Amino acid sequence: MIGRSSGAPLLRPLRRGERSAERRSAGATMAGLWVGAAALVGAGRRGRRLPQPLMRSSALWTLKVHVKMADEAVCVGPAPTSKSYLNMDAIMEAIKKTRAQAVHPGYGFLSENKEFAKCLAAEDVIFIGPDTHAIQAMGDKIESKLLAKKAKVNTIPGFDGVVKDADEAVRIAREIGYPVMIKASAGGGGKGMRIAWDDEETRDGFRFSSQEAASSFGDDRLLIEKFIDNPRHIEIQVLGDKHGNALWLNERECSIQRRNQKVVEEAPSIFLDSETRRAMGEQAVALAKAVKYSSAGTVEFLVDSKKNFYFLEMNTRLQVEHPVTECITGLDLVQEMIRVAKGYPLRHKQADIPINGWAVECRVYAEDPYKSFGLPSVGRLSQYQEPIHLPGVRVDSGIQPGSDISIYYDPMISKLITYGSDRTEALKRMEDALDNYVIRGVTHNIALLREVIINSRFIEGDINTKFLSDVYPDGFKGHKLTENERNQLLAIASSLFMAFQLRAQHFQEHENSRVPIIQPQVANWQLSVKLHDEVHTVVASNSGPTFSVEVDGSKLNVTSTWNLASPLLSVSVDGTPRTVQCLSREAGGNMSIQFLGTVYKVHILTKLAAELNKFMLEKAAEDTSSILRSPMPGVVVTVSVKPGDMVAEGQEICVIEAMKMQNSMTAGKTGKVKSVRCKAGDTVGEGDLLVELE
Repeated sequence: MIGRSSGAPLLRPLRRGERSAERRSAGATMAGLWVGAAALVGAGRRGRRLPQPLMRSSALWTLKVHVKMADEAVCVGPAPTSKSYLNMDAIMEAIKKTRAQAVHPGYGFLSENKEFAKCLAAEDVIFIGPDTHAIQAMGDKIESKLLAKKAKVNTIPGFDGVVKDADEAVRIAREIGYPVMIKASAGGGGKGMRIAWDDEETRDGFRFSSQEAASSFGDDRLLIEKFIDNPRHIEIQVLGDKHGNALWLNERECSIQRRNQKVVEEAPSIFLDSETRRAMGEQAVALAKAVKYSSAGTVEFLVDSKKNFYFLEMNTRLQVEHPVTECITGLDLVQEMIRVAKGYPLRHKQADIPINGWAVECRVYAEDPYKSFGLPSVGRLSQYQEPIHLPGVRVDSGIQPGSDISIYYDPMISKLITYGSDRTEALKRMEDALDNYVIRGVTHNIALLREVIINSRFIEGDINTKFLSDVYPDGFKGHKLTENERNQLLAIASSLFMAFQLRAQHFQEHENSRVPIIQPQVANWQLSVKLHDEVHTVVASNSGPTFSVEVDGSKLNVTSTWNLASPLLSVSVDGTPRTVQCLSREAGGNMSIQFLGTVYKVHILTKLAAELNKFMLEKAAEDTSSILRSPMPGVVVTVSVKPGDMVAEGQEICVIEAMKMQNSMTAGKTGKVKSVRCKAGDTVGEGDLLVELE
């Protein structure tokens, strides 16, 4: 969709509704437009503000914030990206229709597509980004690597040409030496990337990477290079203008990743010293100047334990994690991009670029972190509340209550950024912000994010790109409660149970009430609380806003305002402040509570009800050894078996594409295929039956 805003564009709100006066001054002669995640700037009807955008088709985006902020919205096609946001003809038609003067391409889709930039130039429309030469040179990983070598930038050993097929990929991988990284030449953002440790993984990696690259970027070319084991991923933000000036704006530490996609970023890096920082910055600027780079861009490096660094790639666009750089430098990167696109020289010198404080960004995804550190989740946000009431917190998002998270796009809900005078303060603010973030209706990764930032290795700065698999070798399991934390959770859950019971008993008598209500007086509550298959005896009483709770012999006092209508509940447990969320409560005693980021399911009954509950039959668990269900919503790409086929444990059954990533579904045991319940092109939901074995 495209929308026009009469006046300067609000391209990326620092907080919802907050406008940047400096950005307005940078684009004062242009009116703003939006293209999905991208922004267009064009000649608009000045002084006219429509109360809401003109909506056309595509119900998927009717609740998107960027559409509501615009005066007009134009549908560029159906939800699949190949028919909409990657459809240059449709976007160019929308640009002509809205009389756009300039385009800001956002983070993905066509943001690094030189053909799109050429189409804009042919229509005399400004592309708010680098020129086509720089996009061509740096957007192509093969050419960029050759240019980096020429500019005396440290590079990773590898094959500098295009890999033709799987057989050639195996031959090249053997020559380089395993492990190798297979990745899309025209890509980024972790799409089309695979690590291969042997010939078989190289063949599979070639197939999946080429398919993902074609789906995400319309270009299936691949390259292969040596995989540096246990590196850090550190990138340098650069900014250049059309007058030959270029700056490096310090680094961002982006080592916390899953499936080669960043999860937590921070600036600056705790690992770099000033000498290494300067060397990396100077090499990044040398590369930018070599291609006459004129916009904001990012040069990514892999850094080993001895602080040797190697060029990885250059992203010729605004990065998702750019807010952390803005926080520590005070520069508005989008404003600078607009100024450069209009032909202004940079206003700053290298000596003017500071490092003030510390900033951390967490990517909040609609994902299930308990499945491979994050498999996509879809659904509608039934409740959504950002923690922007806290100090030092910024949230960049494009959704609101009622928005849909679909299978067609990246599952990111928002970027949560915290800033502090030092790293300790920034991390503490992030911890509080995650606890105060309300997201209902979809599964999210807040539990994983919170565990990362409080992990001792992360706090000490002992991190690399394999951090998640190293810290959680058996997969993420949520927060592991200490005995004291367990007692706090049980005390809070018991207090909530009693607060709900007391509210249910409350009756506001009227003067003419004919049926007087006798309030039951309960001196002590005797409860049975089940957590993690362990049953705990709880005795509690209340006095005003405080509940005195005895858990397995330990006494705790829980105090709160007990506003049960609020999605957030601030409590004090023996003076320790906690923020919890009661996500659900059932009459049968089941209660879901988000505590320390993780959702815990507790079962609370009175002592009498617990005794009677022993006579209730439990539902038998489903035998899943002979069935394959989809672990996520997505589209079936291929099905490799048919009824009657024999399959071995670990053999590929089918491939599902979810949010531009392809996932191989394998057999859980050796057996004969009884039935196949899906075919290529089918849309499946989480838990849908795919294949059944005899």
